[in-house]
Amino acid sequence: MKTIHKLVLKAYLGPMILTFFIVMFVLMMNFVWRYIDELVGKGLSAGIVIELMTYAMANMLPLGLPLAVLLAAIMTMGNLGENYELLAMKSAGLSLVRITQPLLIFVSLIAVGSFFIGNNLVPYANKKMYSIISDIRQQRQTLEFRDGLFFNGLDDMSIRVGHQDPDTHLLYDVLIYDNRPTNRGNMNTIVADSGYIRLSDDRRSLLVTLYNGETYEQTRNGQWYTKSALRHHTFDLQKQEIPMDGFVMERSDNNISNSQTKNINELQNDIDSLEIKVNAATTSSYEPLLKEQIFVRDHSVLPLPDSLRIDKRGFRDMQTADSIARLPLREKERIWSQARSLAKNSRNMFSFDETTAKQTLSQLYRSKVEWHKKVSLPASIIIFFLIGAPLGAIIRKGGLGLPVVVSVIFFVVYYIISLSGEKQVKEGNWEAVWGMWISSFILTPIAVYLTYKATNDSALLDTDWYAGKFKALREKVEPRLLKFKNAIKFKLHGKPNDAQ
Repeated sequence: MKTIHKLVLKAYLGPMILTFFIVMFVLMMNFVWRYIDELVGKGLSAGIVIELMTYAMANMLPLGLPLAVLLAAIMTMGNLGENYELLAMKSAGLSLVRITQPLLIFVSLIAVGSFFIGNNLVPYANKKMYSIISDIRQQRQTLEFRDGLFFNGLDDMSIRVGHQDPDTHLLYDVLIYDNRPTNRGNMNTIVADSGYIRLSDDRRSLLVTLYNGETYEQTRNGQWYTKSALRHHTFDLQKQEIPMDGFVMERSDNNISNSQTKNINELQNDIDSLEIKVNAATTSSYEPLLKEQIFVRDHSVLPLPDSLRIDKRGFRDMQTADSIARLPLREKERIWSQARSLAKNSRNMFSFDETTAKQTLSQLYRSKVEWHKKVSLPASIIIFFLIGAPLGAIIRKGGLGLPVVVSVIFFVVYYIISLSGEKQVKEGNWEAVWGMWISSFILTPIAVYLTYKATNDSALLDTDWYAGKFKALREKVEPRLLKFKNAIKFKLHGKPNDAQ
């Protein structure tokens, strides 16, 4: 490897690592903002939170890698151009393609690695992350009493606290409605001047300590309450240990399976099987349904030997009407009820088949989306590099200023196009190939154009060049505008502007 290639590669590694962690930090903040309501107030340990964040970070790698490659490429080539190092390399006879050759090889290795990340690591991380989130959602929040409000986070219990001391956590004016099954259907009402209510250290029991209160126990007598069923007694100190479930984070083996938790081989198997089901559903005939449900052949609707049994092709509906009209009223009602029941059953069977076909088709579209996502990720990384490297050589600005703005603009355009295409594919309006690759189809010509401009030292984003062109155009147009203005005034006032 040439020394100049080592210099370019070393200049790229620093911004690449820096931008990667910046991008992942921003994406992680978005993840935390989405799930903040489910994470706060449940007493999760640091290990659970770190594990969840790790899996979430692995899930965001396919989104963060392209942006990090784009931003690092713009910063690297911008720094080389701003320090005139890129100009010195070109003066030595090296083209832009030769200069970026080690970077292109390095980014190609990243692209190949991204395929294995998206195919193996991301599905595993998604499965674990969804399992942890499901366990967190099933966990109760910790005890949080607010002054004057009822806390209903316990099954069959409701607790109101008048005031809570923020330092000692002593509760004043406590009211508890206890309707747990362990009370054998009785409803207990406890009123106390003060007390403590907290979870045990293992978070499996509720420790209740009350001072100076009264207990009202109202027993059930069948479905009615009687005056003799009310019991009342006072207490100076009352302690209870109530078993509680749901406050401990219990890990489960939730085997969550969807299109985001499968690799490309599993997705291909799902696509093949789903396509067979969809084709079978779309080509299925409803003739058996009509024969078995609507046009019944066993004479269960009209058992009488009448004209309905004969060939009616020449009589159309006349024989049917005459035959039904001659039946007794009860037989007519029975026939009507049975026919309506058969029609409802037919409609339910048709609706079930239709719903199943729609669900199968939706799963097929989602599987195709995930399949093309895994394949298109390496291509998008290379395309972003081919946009960022020539763009940095053109703008010749390093740092986190203009490169960040330009890269974010390109990434937002790419993200919006990708989401729009994905939505069209999931709705069945577009083929998966077009919907998932449309962003690459649009950005590839831009990458080729920018590479051509940078190779030819184009001043595409040079503000001084645009200012000079605008000044030259202004100097060329202003005399003509002045001449035209004088001609108009000469026609209106009889003398040109210079003679005034």
